[in-house]
Amino acid sequence: MAEIVAPAPRRATPHSLAHVPHSSASRYADPVRLSIIVPAYNEEAWLAATLEAIEDAATRLLDRAGGSVEMIVVDNNSSDRTAAVALMQGATVIHEPVQGIARSRNAGARHANGEVLVFVDADVIVPPSLLEAIRSVLGDPACLGGAVDVDYRPRRRFARLYLRAWRRLAELAGMAQGATQFCRASAFEEAGGYDEQAWIGEDVDFFWSLKRLARDTGRKVAFIRQPRVAPSTRRFDKWPLWRVLIWTNPLFIALLRRRKAVWTGWYAREVR
Repeated sequence: MAEIVAPAPRRATPHSLAHVPHSSASRYADPVRLSIIVPAYNEEAWLAATLEAIEDAATRLLDRAGGSVEMIVVDNNSSDRTAAVALMQGATVIHEPVQGIARSRNAGARHANGEVLVFVDADVIVPPSLLEAIRSVLGDPACLGGAVDVDYRPRRRFARLYLRAWRRLAELAGMAQGATQFCRASAFEEAGGYDEQAWIGEDVDFFWSLKRLARDTGRKVAFIRQPRVAPSTRRFDKWPLWRVLIWTNPLFIALLRRRKAVWTGWYAREVR
């Protein structure tokens, strides 16, 4: 069972569910409650920057549109100071003791108070206008949710070319990875959440589930091309080429994503 730890006392921030009045200058008809969910495993070196960027985006949204934003970090059995960093940044921390990013995402969703759920990976920098963009597309009642395009900038040329090809493949296949995904809380329940049997690829699977739900119910999903989020390129900068090509191969992932033993290295030997 997940354990909840309240944020450490600090200055009032929008991600602690501080409600801001709806300004007369707002471009949106109604304020909205957002829950930002950040799954994290041994991310003390990256997490603070991620949460600070989320706070900037939350402040901008609330200044212009009102509503509320809460920030939830799901500490997935970390052995470092991930939880302490999250608390110092004012986030609510949920401890999920069973390893697995899908379990972490679902644990965050279960404890969220928002009507909109936004899932952000712990090593992703979101732009200040991101939450406004999400709020804007969800202004259409028919939109269930969606995903945000990524801006990878690895140092090595082969990695840049590979990721460019990957991005094109994703466009053709209608895929969207989970660096940042979002949906209405009601749609998350309808779609069944993230597949906890999957050790990787749960994000693409969830996006497809959301698309199927939209198709079957006459609704739609959105893919935000601008602004884009900036994930860390640490794996692509440090891993040997063979590991990149195997562990990010869509066929390999599709066939073996539920085999825990295959992905032990992904979780245990993360580049830090």
